[in-house]
Amino acid sequence: MANIDEPFIGTEAVAAGKFTRRTLASRNTLIYRNVYLPENAELTPSRRAVAAWLWSDRSATVAGRSAAALLGSGWIEDDEPAELTRTRESASDIVIHRDRLRDEEVCEVRGIPTTSPARTAYDLGRRMPRRSAVANVDALANATGVTAPQVNSVLRQHKGARGIVLLRDVVDLMDGGAESPQETHTRLVLIDAGMKRPVTQIEVPNRWGHVFARIDMGWPEFKVGVEYDGPQHWTDPLRRSHDIDRNAELAALGWILIRVNAEILYQRPWIIVERSVAALRERGCPWLASVRFCHASDEKAWR
Repeated sequence: MANIDEPFIGTEAVAAGKFTRRTLASRNTLIYRNVYLPENAELTPSRRAVAAWLWSDRSATVAGRSAAALLGSGWIEDDEPAELTRTRESASDIVIHRDRLRDEEVCEVRGIPTTSPARTAYDLGRRMPRRSAVANVDALANATGVTAPQVNSVLRQHKGARGIVLLRDVVDLMDGGAESPQETHTRLVLIDAGMKRPVTQIEVPNRWGHVFARIDMGWPEFKVGVEYDGPQHWTDPLRRSHDIDRNAELAALGWILIRVNAEILYQRPWIIVERSVAALRERGCPWLASVRFCHASDEKAWR
């Protein structure tokens, strides 16, 4: 029990004199069989991953979204089930994968066998719906720097595996510049409409050459950017004031920004395309003929 906030095996803690049998149950939360978490500690995805590995008697390899969490990936829901591979046991609240892992597909994180970033991206990209898969792989790339060629190297070792067709599409779309699922979803709206793939995290220098802004995505050659605004952009007065000053300076430098929020992204995504096309047309963009405009009722086009 090196860290009091981390999961631990109950019988080991009792044997070490950390708790009695009574205080073990009263001061901690049972996560899995014989695996506990201090009652005041939050059960994060990474702690759930550690707890599941301890449940396996330290014999399994952490995989999937649990591996992504240990590797530092963000945007994983706290209630997602843990994922393991290389274990013979099963549990209703742990996802067990029976895949065979090559030696180079496993690394250690905090002493815990974990699928490597490339293998983790390979698994994430073929096991969930396309939009979620791209968002999860983006988040992993942002956290670890894993690249499409590295994931493709794993893919070549597993020809014929389930989900390979989806995975190829996901790898082609992955971009570590996305800093939230909403940024990924916004980028997919643009790409799926036939627009040229936007550059992510565009650094903009001020008149003195110092970078003062990063635009979520866009086409810097035309000075057209697209940004997703989370709630903090509207509810935090200091953030709002900063945004006003920043956007005024960007406008002075000739940038056109298309602002996106949750309502537009998930209820009226065609607006993002229409506004981006209008801005690019104003700047003389030559490739707009390939853009596909979809009607509001065409739900499949936005999923």
